[in-house]
Formats: sequence, structure tokens, C-alpha cells
Amino acid sequence: MPTNILMPALSPTMEKGNLAKWLKKEGDKVKSGDVIAEIETDKATMEYEAVDEGTIAKIVVPEGTQDVAVNAVIAVMVAEGEDAKAASAAAPTAKAPEKKAETKPEAKAEAKSEPKPAPQASAPASTPAAKSAAADHGARVFASPLAKRLAKEGGVDLSRVSGSGPHGRIIARDIDDAKSGKGAMKPAVAQAPAAAGAPVAASMSDKQILGLYEEGSYELVPHDGMRRTIAQRLTASTQTVPHFYLTMDCNIGKLLTAREEINASAPKDKDGKPAYKLSVNDFVIKALAVALQRVPEANVSWTEGGMLKHKHSDIGVAVALPGGLITPIIRQAELKSLSVIANEGKDLIARARGKKLKPHEYQGGTSSVSNLGMYGIKDFTAVINPPQSTILAVGAGEERAIVKNGQIVPAHIMSVTLSCDHRSVDGALGAELIGAFKKLIENPVMMIV
Repeated sequence: MPTNILMPALSPTMEKGNLAKWLKKEGDKVKSGDVIAEIETDKATMEYEAVDEGTIAKIVVPEGTQDVAVNAVIAVMVAEGEDAKAASAAAPTAKAPEKKAETKPEAKAEAKSEPKPAPQASAPASTPAAKSAAADHGARVFASPLAKRLAKEGGVDLSRVSGSGPHGRIIARDIDDAKSGKGAMKPAVAQAPAAAGAPVAASMSDKQILGLYEEGSYELVPHDGMRRTIAQRLTASTQTVPHFYLTMDCNIGKLLTAREEINASAPKDKDGKPAYKLSVNDFVIKALAVALQRVPEANVSWTEGGMLKHKHSDIGVAVALPGGLITPIIRQAELKSLSVIANEGKDLIARARGKKLKPHEYQGGTSSVSNLGMYGIKDFTAVINPPQSTILAVGAGEERAIVKNGQIVPAHIMSVTLSCDHRSVDGALGAELIGAFKKLIENPVMMIV
């Protein structure tokens, strides 16, 4: 019996993937473990290995197809002795991909039909319909208490009444004129209804947003999978995780001295290339990892069923990519030397930028580091990456004037801000964690004690 080859779920959150390339063609024989295709997720390009052996009877989804749903049939394979032609004829056909949003501004602006005219007011002004009509006009309705009562009793929509009182205020006479048909009535304005309880800006359609800008003054660039995933995850994080922030200034004078001495003494190969080169970020990763071990109550993840207390410090490192970012993870960082962290981080960053990471290399983690110091940013706050409970935002190290023993002296200061999930890390606990980090980063020798 023919076997369907399905689009794999390469991560717990994957719903769709791109079939980047077929490495086998129809009629090719494959064995278990053979790489038959390359699948692109929002984070990486991964090899797809055959589970069974047989012959590729039909390729259902051609290479280059985007947004293929997980568990969709992408090919059909037959075992030895089975009729490949019959299996190919009976194979399902690929569904046409959903039509992408038009990228031309003109098409976006004219894609939808003209809005229907708003119905004439028939409900009392105090009803939700009348209130929403007033809101649609984008302005508050000013009316005297008597005018409001008369409008309610007479079923007059206040948002459509032209006021003759001071500063355009609606008075009783205006209601009487409106009821008799003598008064001037404002035209009804049709607008897309906003989602219940949602801010107007959040409920605006693409067409409404594009309508705010002059045609030809912008370029519409469609979102790729990575940008959509980042938007979904960070929106969910800010909406569901109660963040709070703790900031400290760290004196990294000793760290810079130690870094210079360690790099100068690094062994070199025959070509003169050093075995490692430490960055300030390597010290930050190590210090945070050790701090989490010294404050284990903060090395946790929140779940509805209970608190996950992690045994090791797996530290994610935010890496900027074209159009997004990813956080490869240095596992058990508290146990690794600074040189190992430096080389492992360098390898992970290179493969992240080439979209060659495997899911286990960027999923999970117990905390993360986001460093914008190289861009000259003094301090900032970072969004927590669930299910982690903390993330450390690192600013630039710079010379600042400080007071020491009553004297104003220069010092290399680096500001760091810890974002905490208040469900799992309370204020005092977060303060204890960032305090432990400060002690370690200001005295690097303590990291190896």
C-alpha cells in the first residue's frame, strides 16, 4: 500500500513550513535515514529524512512552495513490488496556496468594494447603536441635558443633529427641528465597525491604514514567516506576562582589564590565530548563568500546573537577523569556561545568521541576554521570551563620572535592566538576582570560585 510522506512538524509551535528543495525526484529509491528534502521554518532550514524505504512515486508539493500546512501530503512513496504509476495516479493533488495579500498599494487601496451607506437612525440615542454611531464620527457630541432627554424620547440620533447653541452645542430647539424635519441633519458616515472593546487603531484594516498615506509615498513589503512569528510571540508575551523591570549600573573596569589580559594570553595556532577572543557579552552570559545558580528560586518557568525549577542555566543570546531575531541557547553555561562560551557563541551566531540552527538549539532556555551596547544604547527594556521568566537587557559600557570615597572619578559603567515575569519572580527575588549579577560582573574572578 502506498505511503504518504507528510509535511513534518519541526518544532512544537510550527503550523506551516516552506518546501525549499527536493533532494530526490520521482522514481528515485530511498532508504530509511536518506535526506529527501529541505524544509524551511521561520527560524531555520532543516533536512527531512525518510523514515521508511521505497520509491518516490509522486511528488505532490513542488519545491519552492510556501506555507505548506503541517501533516499535509507532500509526496507518495511505494514499497518494492508496488505499482508506482497506479500510486501516482491515485495520489492527492496539492492544494493551491492561499492568495497572498496584494503588494501594490493601488490594488490594496481598491481591493474592497465601496462601503455600504449607513442606515437611517431608528434607535434611541441612548442605545449602543446610537453610541457607536457617535463614536464613528470621531467626535464627542455636545448637547444640553434637556436635548439629550428629548432625543432619547423621540428616537433622534444626536450624532446627526447640527447644534445651534453656543460653540455648536445641541439644544432643545434643535431636537424639535430634527423631529419635524426642519433642522439640518449631518450625513451618516459609514465606517468599518471596530472590534468590541478594542482600540480604534488596533482594529483598523489594511485598507484603512493605507488610506492614511498618499499613494506612491510608501512601499508595501509583505511579512515573512519570521516576522509574523516574532509579532505573534511578542504580542502574546506583553499581553499575558506581567512584566516589571529592575535597572542597575555596573562598574566593569575590572572586567575590561581581565578581558584584555586573557585575550592577550590566548594560545595561537601556526597561522597566528588565537584559540579564542572574549567579548564583554561572554562575561555577561557567564555572570547571569552563575547568578541564576546562586539565586535558584529565580531560575524558574511558570506553568499553570506548577513552577518549573531548572537545574542548569541555559542562556539564550539574542542575535539580530535580516528582518528579525533569534535566540540560540548556550546550555549549562554555568559549567562552561569563558573561552568555551566565546567559541560556542560564535558558532551558534554564525549558524543562526545562515538559518542552520536546529530547533533544540534555540527553543527552551531558562533566561536570555539582549545586548544593544554595540549600537551605543545606554539602557533599554527587553520583552521576556516565554517560557523563560527573565531577560537581561545590556547597554553600552561607557566612561562616566562617579563618586568614590568622596571624590569624583571616572569609571567604566554599564547599565543593565532585568525584565521579570511577576507570576514567577517577585520584586525582591528579582532584585536579589540582578544584585548577584552585579557582584559577579564587577568582580569577574568570582565567576570561577
